[in-house]
Amino acid sequence: MPSTDNQRPSSSMSSFGRSFFGVRQEQVHSVEPSHEADSCNLELGSFQKRVTDRFNALSGVGDDQLLSIEWMKKLLDAFICCHEEFRAILLNNKEQVSKFPLDRLISEFFERSVKALDICNASRDGIEKIRMWQKHLEIVLCALDSSKRALSEGQFRRARKALVDLALTMLDEKDSGSVFSQRNRSFGRHNSSKDHHSSGHSRSHSWSVSRSWSAAKQLQSIASNLIPPRGTEIAATSGFAVPVYTMNCILLFVLWTLVAAIPCQDRGLNIHFSVPRQFSWGTSVTSLHERITEESKKRERRNSNGLLKEIYQVEICTRRLTDLADSVQFPLTDEQKMEVEQDLKTLMVVCEAFRDGLDPLERQLREVFRKIMTCRTEGLEYLGASSYTEQ
Repeated sequence: MPSTDNQRPSSSMSSFGRSFFGVRQEQVHSVEPSHEADSCNLELGSFQKRVTDRFNALSGVGDDQLLSIEWMKKLLDAFICCHEEFRAILLNNKEQVSKFPLDRLISEFFERSVKALDICNASRDGIEKIRMWQKHLEIVLCALDSSKRALSEGQFRRARKALVDLALTMLDEKDSGSVFSQRNRSFGRHNSSKDHHSSGHSRSHSWSVSRSWSAAKQLQSIASNLIPPRGTEIAATSGFAVPVYTMNCILLFVLWTLVAAIPCQDRGLNIHFSVPRQFSWGTSVTSLHERITEESKKRERRNSNGLLKEIYQVEICTRRLTDLADSVQFPLTDEQKMEVEQDLKTLMVVCEAFRDGLDPLERQLREVFRKIMTCRTEGLEYLGASSYTEQ
């Protein structure tokens, strides 16, 4: 996201700071506020507070929980709630939001929203890929089960084969992504053969992503020209420009986090994210962005599969088990037995997290997809109806 510091005079943001909706205090006191205006301000202010509360809770977790499947589910749940409340604001104020310049801001939000559908589909493909890894992990766990008998050379041979198969599926991200893209089912529709050949990342909206699609480019497109509203713009829209900007930022952050955590085509996290301090939710969102970026610097490698906590645990444990399987001599030493047992315990926890968490996570992705589609369809209808009436 472009930095806002060098793009507009500081007086604009100081005006915003003197009043939540960018209207100077002396202007506020010079006019007797109507009941309708008070109700509107209360509705918009309440929305900002709920967004702030949700992301404060998300940013309050420790590093051991950040980017886990459970945390990702909470993130999507927060987005769904924010999006539904934003949709209610639009529906309750159709006449206001269909006026210039608010109609332009909302149309831009819908353009960004439809680009989000590709990332939902790509993330769903990534979940399907994780399920494939889970099958290999369960073979490893079964092969190295020492509860009934001592670990033998045959057990390690079987486990090593599963580990090699797992490593191949995790390393061939680009090729595997292409396979998944071909069999991807859009959340909203069934694919036809012609849809697989849509060219360019910008032409695959709401359908399965094409082989040339890029998550990094899609994020850059969504982040393009996303700047805070000026004080005059906020005043001209009776404050509605603020929740529109809020939802644009929340949309971008959630999509960026999905791409960071879950394997998908051409992952890339080089999006500049800067929120002015006047937005109450900005501190927690910026903090999360910085923490995730720092985590990516620690863990990311070329062709990395994702920052999801469970993926990292799989990578660490399977690497150790593979090294041991390649060099082990029998009988195992007590230290080697302890290492194997510890890694297997970790992988058992990971597999349990996959079994319990991937289906709900996918359902939430479907819900995000449908919420975006519904809100956009409704919004375009009343924006279109307004344009027709004016003509």
